[in-house]
Amino acid sequence: MTLASLPRNRAATITAIREDAGPAMAEHIQRLMELGFLPGEPVRVVATGYPSGDPIAVRIGKATFALRRFEAALIEVSPDPLP
Repeated sequence: MTLASLPRNRAATITAIREDAGPAMAEHIQRLMELGFLPGEPVRVVATGYPSGDPIAVRIGKATFALRRFEAALIEVSPDPLP
């Protein structure tokens, strides 16, 4: 599952960054990693843009970032078990 498809307010853990996305996405991947989107980090989608759902607001740690859906699709996540 990717961060782009994670339901809003569902906790998840980053499992990988899709580095196989090709050279056109290399800058985006590097930026995401510099911002802290790294395997093992907890993440949550907190809001989506209206009406198209783009961009999405993502909380990682204590920071919140706005990502376009194509950027969020580069981040593989594993949803945490529901309580």
